[in-house]
Amino acid sequence: MIFAPRSCPSRPGFAITTRIFPATVSQYMSVKLTVVGCSPAWPNPGGAQSGYLVEGPGRLLLDCGPGVLARLREENGWPRVDAIVVSHFHLDHWGDLVPWVWGTMAGPGREKPQPLLWLPPGGARRLRELGSRLGFEEMFERTFELHRYDEGTAFEAAEGLTVTAMRLPHYTLQTYGFRVSNGQRTLAYSGDSGPSDRLAELARDADLFLCEATLERGELDGLPRGHLAADEAVAAFEASGARRLLITHRPHELPLDGKLEQAFDGLELEV
Repeated sequence: MIFAPRSCPSRPGFAITTRIFPATVSQYMSVKLTVVGCSPAWPNPGGAQSGYLVEGPGRLLLDCGPGVLARLREENGWPRVDAIVVSHFHLDHWGDLVPWVWGTMAGPGREKPQPLLWLPPGGARRLRELGSRLGFEEMFERTFELHRYDEGTAFEAAEGLTVTAMRLPHYTLQTYGFRVSNGQRTLAYSGDSGPSDRLAELARDADLFLCEATLERGELDGLPRGHLAADEAVAAFEASGARRLLITHRPHELPLDGKLEQAFDGLELEV
């Protein structure tokens, strides 16, 4: 498998400066997606957890779960990623930010540019709390350039890649899905979500809908709901008008029938 990443209001922990990217979007027609890791909350055999590299032209990582950093390092020694956006604070979606800190402070990431780290409201405070338990409060602020995203407000997360976040139901945890566009192609990413009409809105007319389907059957979930079964992901896709569905976050123990396209670690495709 080849991983080739080429190259608010002011509050404590957030960078005040705004990075301006050149207006070159129109010359890029496609978006490349690399599935770095796609395991659910427990890793599939040999698998990494949630991490999806989007290139078009900037390099944006959607989530950064355990195993993702190691996979990104396979090709270039240290990831060349412009920005990371975190959907929510379950460990399988953000856990490799911790070794990213240590590799930046004491390892091969020391001389590399700081990636932008886009967090949901309250995210910087959450990372400071986690830092106080895992190392020290400012550990994430010293490694990443922290920014907050807000629901429904589009932001340029990396060069030429605009992201819009939408709140989705995931048990009782604040969780977001994302629409990512370079002005020509659009990818929708569900993150983790229970059934909701908002999924179809998130993926409306997208070129690719990357949608989780963790469950064998919806009734096996808890209440409130937090994940989808495959038939529920298909229903959201059909209601959205999106062009292509890619199922992800699926346990190895629950194979899909051959009619559905499923993500796997190392998959590369043009959106």
